[in-house]
Amino acid sequence: MATAKTKSTSTANASSSTTLHGLSPYVEKKNEEYMNENQRKHFKQILQAWRRELMEEVDRTVNHMKDEAANFPDPADRATQEEEFSLELRTRDRERKLIKKIDKTLLRVEDNDYGFCDQCGVDIGIRRLEARPTADLCVDCKTLDEIKEKQITGG
Repeated sequence: MATAKTKSTSTANASSSTTLHGLSPYVEKKNEEYMNENQRKHFKQILQAWRRELMEEVDRTVNHMKDEAANFPDPADRATQEEEFSLELRTRDRERKLIKKIDKTLLRVEDNDYGFCDQCGVDIGIRRLEARPTADLCVDCKTLDEIKEKQITGG
């Protein structure tokens, strides 16, 4: 009996860990055209859900900072709070940039320009887009860009 329960629990965990912002991975149909309406709809839902999650996080941060803002008499406590707020703001700034990138990507979905490499024009691929929905380069072009960047920076 315990084995069956363990098996169903691990199956549930496996399926929940494979969701993308609450959505299941896209299941391609045989001979399906790349970036058809269903695929664009799927990625639009992923991008909108991701954007919504980030915006909720921004709201939580604002509320947290309002609630936690205090003028501590102890300089060490004040410094700790300022450092905590600074880290949160830096994280939110990165997320703000990501939201802009998501918005730009959503426009590409609307313009039927989503899912194709900006440099060479080939299909980026469903699995790559699910791993990085804002990808605008295929794996090969991204790899070349990273190699060039390392050569320029010397790293």
